[in-house]
Amino acid sequence: MTRWGGRPCRRPGAGAEERKAVTGRWRTLGGAVLRILAVWAVSSLTLLLLAAVLPDFRLQSPGGDSLTRTALTAVLGAGAFGLLGALVWPLLVRAFLLVPALVLGLLVFFLNGSLLLVALALLPEGRGQVAPETAVIVAAVMSATSSATSAFLAVRNDEAYRRRLVRLAGRRARRAGAAGARTPGTLFVQLDGVGHDVLRDASGGERPLMPTVARWRADGHHLTPWHADWSSQTGASQLGILHGTNHDLPAFRWYEKESGHTLVSNRPTSAAELQRRAVARTGDPGLLADDGASRGNLFSGGADQVALVMSVAARRGRATRSRAGYFAYFSDPANATRTAVSFAAELFRETGQALRSRLRRETPRVGRGGLYPVLRAFATVVERDVVVAAIVGDLLAGRTAVYADLVAYDEVAHHSGPRHRDTHQVLRSLDRALALLAQAARHAPRPYRIVLLSDHGQSPGATFLERYGLSLGDLVRAGCGLPVPRRVRRTHSGAEAREAARAALGRPEDTDGHSAASQPVVLASGNLGLVSFPDMPGRVTREELDRRNPALLGTLAHHPGIGFLLVRSAEHGAVVLGPAGAEHHLDTGRILGADPLAPFGPGAADAVRRTDGFPHVADIMVNSAYDPATGEVHAFEEQIGSHGGLGGDQSRPFLLAPADLSPPVPDGAPPLTGAAQVHHVLRRWLREAAENHPAAAPAATSAHGGVRVADEA
Repeated sequence: MTRWGGRPCRRPGAGAEERKAVTGRWRTLGGAVLRILAVWAVSSLTLLLLAAVLPDFRLQSPGGDSLTRTALTAVLGAGAFGLLGALVWPLLVRAFLLVPALVLGLLVFFLNGSLLLVALALLPEGRGQVAPETAVIVAAVMSATSSATSAFLAVRNDEAYRRRLVRLAGRRARRAGAAGARTPGTLFVQLDGVGHDVLRDASGGERPLMPTVARWRADGHHLTPWHADWSSQTGASQLGILHGTNHDLPAFRWYEKESGHTLVSNRPTSAAELQRRAVARTGDPGLLADDGASRGNLFSGGADQVALVMSVAARRGRATRSRAGYFAYFSDPANATRTAVSFAAELFRETGQALRSRLRRETPRVGRGGLYPVLRAFATVVERDVVVAAIVGDLLAGRTAVYADLVAYDEVAHHSGPRHRDTHQVLRSLDRALALLAQAARHAPRPYRIVLLSDHGQSPGATFLERYGLSLGDLVRAGCGLPVPRRVRRTHSGAEAREAARAALGRPEDTDGHSAASQPVVLASGNLGLVSFPDMPGRVTREELDRRNPALLGTLAHHPGIGFLLVRSAEHGAVVLGPAGAEHHLDTGRILGADPLAPFGPGAADAVRRTDGFPHVADIMVNSAYDPATGEVHAFEEQIGSHGGLGGDQSRPFLLAPADLSPPVPDGAPPLTGAAQVHHVLRRWLREAAENHPAAAPAATSAHGGVRVADEA
């Protein structure tokens, strides 16, 4: 509307537009009212059915009521329960923010049952009676049915579905501006531990394990392998990918002499320190600093939105703690119900699979008892569900860049093997999660490119202990002339899920107890071992080691389970030792005997040389033997699928990107080597999206009316 000569003048067609807008608002309001009534009706019917089935639950007065009266009571009870859930539940969740996250997940059922007891107490003349334990069941079933009904109705309306998913993810959708609507966002999904060859095979053939990934590859996505650093594990790879450097991160865990502390990549305090060091070295906050989100990772990447991120897990404050994602997820009781059922199913699945493995006497095999079934269910169900829900919210909020880690495959492959049938089910579930994310992206306010990648692969093989009957620590003690305990102590797996579960429970970090200062500290990171001597300051040279423990280096180098050692010589610099007196002098390239690095590929020398320059490299770095014919290594931990050193598939992760992104490497160029190079590729892709957004076409619509996500439709 404009003014001419002091009089208002209506723009042509403005009245029709206003009437159309008003009509649209009324339709939206009418649709919302109809959905509320439908959910109310389904909840009332559910309440009636449960009252008829459960002996400790009734909706009638002691003397009995007519069917009409009972139905009216059910309607009132369902309405009171729904109203209490809408008004009181968010307040309860906020009140319990200091409760450990997984404890909150269990409390959800009891709190929900308490709300039902309150709702029934409000019914007139005491018609609602239920035992407290039955109230938990009734409330869970009602939450699940009402949530399913609401989701079914909302899916029929794209905008309603988008609003619902945003609400379930615990955040509000942000309106994207004109530039944001044209600029593609980027979702990076890390499939933890999935090697290049595993993904290639799982997405190939006539009946692929991962049909969503297979469809993307058929649509032109390029699958590219890259070479991990010597420390082929999540800490080193993800720090390099998100922050551009993993300098001075020699392994998953290592001992620092000046402080006397052991750093472990997936512990909150260690992750925070590693991120601080990386930012100080590069002067850059990270890959996700510009409107980014970090979900389920060890490091934040500079994102302002974080959930389940280890480097911020020790911080105070609801918005910054890694556990914030759990609270957002469990704020909907239906989520807790669904996840609890899936959690129980996964426990039974693991129990059955472990029993089948024992009955068939499969080898190699590691113990799968104790807490492992719970840790597996946490990684494959709880963490997956929470991370996926957080990603959905980020997509629908239109964030520029999202990086998330799904750890399910890595956890199962450690105990079952990288290509065991147990991992096939995990790959299928990950593929379903990817399909859900692609579907959610179609409702996003901007087009999204979905990039899959991994941080490392896994190499199979019997453990060092299983194959040779002693641990690496025992072998080191024998070489030092120290007594070896008769009872072998097993080295626990250092899988990511263990510390993630501890953080979710609010448990304090594990502390690594070391023997007296005169005893060597022996640490394991997959098939990479580290030996340090706390009482000898600085990097101990080969000559000093030979004077102090003349038999040690020979004992290690000649053992059939050891591939090579890295030591520092005062005379020759960095030296790689192998069996039969073989040596590779890295500073000069001189080789005596058979090159001990030859079985590990042409890039092995560069990877080992780089690690030798780290300030906190161990006095002796030990890499297990590797059989190129079988691809097997021998982990120094209790893992039959391992990573952390050199040898086989563990060193070959992947990148899978849409065809409209520039190739990771030009034709004829050397392959990507090291996580820092992957960081620069991801940076380039984000920069290309920002620089080319004026030419970006509006999102193409798929046949069913959703937003097409970079050819994934």
